[in-house]
Amino acid sequence: MGPEGHRSLKDRMKNPFADLRHKLKETNLYDAKVQAIHLKHKIGKFGNIINPNHRHDEEHEKETDEKRNRIAESHRFESFAPERDGNNVKWYIDGRDYFWAVSVALERAKETIYIADWWLSPELFLRRPPYFNQEWRLDQVLKRRAEAGVKIYVIVYKEVAAALTCNSVHTKHALQALCPQGSPGYGNISVMRHPDHNVFENAGDMTFYWAHHEKFIVIDYELAFIGGLDMCFGRWDSKQHPLSDVHPAGVQNEVFPGQDFNNNRIMDFQSVEDWKSNELSKADYGRMPWHDVAMGVIGPCVYDIAEHFILRWNFCKRDKYKRDERFDWLTLEGRMGEDEDLVGVQRPKHPVGAYVHHPLSPLSTKPVTPNQGTVRAQLVRSSADWSSGILVEQSIQNAYCEVIRSAQHYVYIENQFFITATGEEQSPIHNMIGRAIVDACVRAGKEGRKFRVIIVIPAVPGFAGDLRDDAAMGTRAIMDYQYKSINRGEHSIYGQISAQGIDPKGKLMFTEHVFCFNLRSYDRLNKTPAMKRQEEKSGVTYQEVQRAEAEEIMSSGVHGVHDDSSSSEGEGDDSGNEERERMVDRKRKFEGHREAAGLKNTDTSVDSIAKDAMLNEGKPSEEWWDPERPDTEKENFVQEELYIHGKVCIVDDRTVLCGSSNINDRSQLGFHDSELTIVMEDTALIDSTMDGHPYRASAHAATLRRILWREHLGLLPAQPLDASSDPNAQPPTDSPNAHFPGPEDDFVADPLSADLWSLWTDRATTNTETFRHLFHADPDDHIRTFEDYQNFLPRGDRKQGHLYDPYMPVNDVRRTLDRIKGHLVWMPLDFLCEAEMAEKGLTINAYTESIYT
Repeated sequence: MGPEGHRSLKDRMKNPFADLRHKLKETNLYDAKVQAIHLKHKIGKFGNIINPNHRHDEEHEKETDEKRNRIAESHRFESFAPERDGNNVKWYIDGRDYFWAVSVALERAKETIYIADWWLSPELFLRRPPYFNQEWRLDQVLKRRAEAGVKIYVIVYKEVAAALTCNSVHTKHALQALCPQGSPGYGNISVMRHPDHNVFENAGDMTFYWAHHEKFIVIDYELAFIGGLDMCFGRWDSKQHPLSDVHPAGVQNEVFPGQDFNNNRIMDFQSVEDWKSNELSKADYGRMPWHDVAMGVIGPCVYDIAEHFILRWNFCKRDKYKRDERFDWLTLEGRMGEDEDLVGVQRPKHPVGAYVHHPLSPLSTKPVTPNQGTVRAQLVRSSADWSSGILVEQSIQNAYCEVIRSAQHYVYIENQFFITATGEEQSPIHNMIGRAIVDACVRAGKEGRKFRVIIVIPAVPGFAGDLRDDAAMGTRAIMDYQYKSINRGEHSIYGQISAQGIDPKGKLMFTEHVFCFNLRSYDRLNKTPAMKRQEEKSGVTYQEVQRAEAEEIMSSGVHGVHDDSSSSEGEGDDSGNEERERMVDRKRKFEGHREAAGLKNTDTSVDSIAKDAMLNEGKPSEEWWDPERPDTEKENFVQEELYIHGKVCIVDDRTVLCGSSNINDRSQLGFHDSELTIVMEDTALIDSTMDGHPYRASAHAATLRRILWREHLGLLPAQPLDASSDPNAQPPTDSPNAHFPGPEDDFVADPLSADLWSLWTDRATTNTETFRHLFHADPDDHIRTFEDYQNFLPRGDRKQGHLYDPYMPVNDVRRTLDRIKGHLVWMPLDFLCEAEMAEKGLTINAYTESIYT
């Protein structure tokens, strides 16, 4: 404000004390006023309880909503993002390949790293075995980049502690404490958790049921990763999917340290902030193997992924951290000026935190032009007011429905869940992916075309407990909804197809179009007789040794604190030094009795026989075991469902959808869980066949499907831990995908080949019968009632996952296991079909149904 003499009379009348106000800005009185305003707005959030539309009722908010609507209406699937040509997209199958590529890419980061995860474990090892790759633990990689000046932004889902054990407060404090004040990198790691569960701060916007479920990374606006893999415990795996992690030759060879060794069907993660502990003994149980799919992206779609992150960040800033100076507003090139509202930027009268422009280097210096590759791609999302501050967007469901409905030859789905509707009669289920499947099958049937929908989902949702227990009611409810979606009742997919006369025999349990499968794996715990003697002579159990090993390789990490304070600094945990030394001493004592127990390095029992289900590997019947005590091998054979966590859909060898979105209402409706998915169509075509006829397939879709099917059929070799020379485990910048041409690739080239389908169904049948015979693996078609369940698998009779008949001759067990190839098994569509799977009551009722769907 200029001198008094330069002000107009009108201005003086309007602001008679302008000079005084200007001077007060430099005093404590002004600061007190601003603090009072902030407190007023904080308390004012209670008003949102009676105004749930409070983010969309003011004129400027309505204008922003209308602007977003116009953009979405101009795009396919009504998405926030357009279709973009010229992307370089690379697929990653399973955690070994994905995390190796992520480790390479993160290490090269120069400016910024964005990470959005449902769960993030700072102590996750991106390369294995951990003992020999300690510098590749996630927190250590991020620490190095922060110290090099890279700005790291992380958004994780803030869980409801009573329901989930992922402990995001540990994630936040462990990461932020990597670079303490006064050290290199201080302030370069920022972690937000959302939604808020603070009643005083956010009374009108409490969200307990829904989660931030996206899993993506953006590095320097040059590269992005997106898919089904959180960077957390339990996700790393290789294509042979081992269950065993017992190493008589030395615990330093362990692959899954601490909580990373997990079996959700036996026990959920315990005390994940104490990342060293593991309550599940590796010497007694197998882990739950994990199958997943993700994408690496270079090109114009990276911008759209970054834009979604910026919107999420700014919404969290507005919703939870608006008065927290530790968190800045992020502005985005291309969304400036009148368009900055599209990414949630606000300009309050008294802003707290800076406005930081991204990318830090101009977009013109980034590889976001449409000449990076041959893939035409588009981002779609499920997002709404609670998750991003926007009106509901369900472009993921729109994409799934449109792509499936227009399919001509096949639809291949891998997903963690399959809960969907064929119409309005299946309340409380509302997403219409099931209707799209019915429409595609009916159209193909009427036109006389060969057409298949192949669905691969987990046998049981990944929640702990015996399915017969009352505590498993929620798990059974999910399974019940899945069966009603697929084959039970007139409104199921099978029922609706049959009603159209496409299945003339009218068998609700069979259709010539839709087929459902699970995956399952076996292994042998390498707890040898010599190792048992080592336990006895040393007085130390292998479980104690595995804990000590985790302590040794993870002790350099920073422990998070247990409270959820606003403090940005974690607390180093030195209180356990004495316990740490005791554990290490116990490990040394165990190792000191190696020779006395007769455990020599010449012992040749392998640490895992899961590889024997893969191509050109051995047979269980040929694996070495202690010849002096052959029967001890029987107690070490284990099986477990291979948990399908990927969210991928491939159609006609042309189109691929991959992201974080499950096939259920939680992921598809838009206003429940938040999700991000990418739709891809490769313009680079390859010569192939479809139902015996020449066909031009998209390279990206066809090669992804072929490798997935070869893995499930056991037509791929097992993988070594070291992925340095594997082209499929490198970022897209380094190499394209390799699909390993040869007779196995040729065999799966035609997805509708009669010979391929015969092998597919034969292996599923043989594997299913073998797991039933040896293990009585559940669920199973022979279990139609709860009485059948008790007869098939008596309660508490034996360790979960172990051989059913302990008296079967060991050589018979070995030869029977030889029959299993790959991991494919039939989904038991008759499981508990004559029982009430999910009785209505306190757990399942009109108020809680939407949680399970």
